[in-house]
Amino acid sequence: MSPRARPSRRPALLALLLVLPGCGNVEDPPGRVLDRAPAGATLKRPEKPADTLAADKRAEEESEPGRGAKIGSIAMRTWIYVAPNDRSTKLGYLRAGAVVDRAEASAGTKNCEGGWYRIVPRGYVCVGKGATLAVDHQVVQAALRGPDRAATLPYAYVMSRSPAPHLYFRLPTDKDQRRVEGPTVREHVRLAITPSVPLDTVPTFLAEGRDLPKPYGAVEPLRYTVHAGRAKEESAFGLITAFEWTERKFGLTTELDLIPLDRTKPAKISAHHGVVADKPGVPAIVVSHGATKLVPGADGRMREGGIAPWRSGWILTGNTKGGERGLWETTEGFWLPAETMLIATPREDPVGHARAGKKWIDVSIKKQFLVAYEGTRPVFATLVSTGRGGMSDPEKTTATIRGVFYVHAKHVSGTMDGEEGSDSFDLRDVPYIQYFHEGYALHGAYWHDEFGKPRSHGCVNLAPADAKWLFDWTDPVVPPEWHGAVNLEGGTLVWTHGG
Repeated sequence: MSPRARPSRRPALLALLLVLPGCGNVEDPPGRVLDRAPAGATLKRPEKPADTLAADKRAEEESEPGRGAKIGSIAMRTWIYVAPNDRSTKLGYLRAGAVVDRAEASAGTKNCEGGWYRIVPRGYVCVGKGATLAVDHQVVQAALRGPDRAATLPYAYVMSRSPAPHLYFRLPTDKDQRRVEGPTVREHVRLAITPSVPLDTVPTFLAEGRDLPKPYGAVEPLRYTVHAGRAKEESAFGLITAFEWTERKFGLTTELDLIPLDRTKPAKISAHHGVVADKPGVPAIVVSHGATKLVPGADGRMREGGIAPWRSGWILTGNTKGGERGLWETTEGFWLPAETMLIATPREDPVGHARAGKKWIDVSIKKQFLVAYEGTRPVFATLVSTGRGGMSDPEKTTATIRGVFYVHAKHVSGTMDGEEGSDSFDLRDVPYIQYFHEGYALHGAYWHDEFGKPRSHGCVNLAPADAKWLFDWTDPVVPPEWHGAVNLEGGTLVWTHGG
């Protein structure tokens, strides 16, 4: 499965949806989406909005948020605005459970009865449906912890078996489980292979017998006695925590549902990772099986020195034998044939970012190859999976759109759902999403390991480690406690093409 997808169309969010072509549609899409431009065209960045300039000046005049004063998010998206006004520019958002430092005093109550509070590192949040000053609020308590931004993936991931797991909103007793899942549930648990995930103690919130609340903006299905029905078939979940209960392992999802983990299987987390040119040289990826390392002997003749693994990354010194199509020297001292590699040679983008020394991203649909540049210097390279439609019309097929764009919205994770043939999928917490044109995005994929081949419904799929590296490298920056950031002026340039 590979998402040319739309964030889940949930009843509580219908008013926020805007359906867009591509592999993903943005719930309440924040900010201006830069239009496609033909190769060689110059995209003019919009002027900085007046409210941004005014807010910047106000921020300089105000005191920093006080230490100890906190504000918590109780919505799936608590928007952060550049000024204390819900008509000002959106900077990003907090996710349910996030707690951040705030100013002691409110900055006003315009269109916000609970008051606007400045937060760290910038922006204003409205106390009300989305945020609370009471950090012991039940949603904040239940959410326990946010994504792990230091890890390769922000959460532990599992995918549903068939039948899909029930969504419990309270710790179910053994009697509850037999009633909901059938009298043979214990036999199932005994025989099932349960995914191996880190286990914590039972959260105090649940151990006290309390029901899990639903953050504002999360799905609110019809509830039964202790559960809210089954998850969709072919679902995937990011887990906040996991623990043992009634001799059974349960996971708590980011939307605050409890799922029995014996009804799930581990997600397919790719071990592939690109190469970072953190020292002088040119990054390259081996794309041939059995690529032979060549080592110069004392007589100057090349000898075999082992095999460079398929999809392994190396840094090349720039020294060659036989020209660019001959042998290339690596910083490890051995040589590799050019024909066995994709090489991130220095180049320029169509609109002059390289000449200006700026960051930009080059995506070759033909080669399934992504290179990140700082000016004309390649600093990172990896294999990707673009749209299955290849070079066909993106408006009619699953092809990746081609042109020059800017990253305009970033999400630590987000839910994508859609259809692929007869298989439906509900992929929750897709990691490190970066939208660059309408619904088209760079993002991590935890459900396949076919990087280097067209695989997606239009997005640019990356292995999780690569998605994280690129997410941390590009603009706009997502502050540590935030879950998403937007930039009306446009972030890092992305050039997608058929070369």
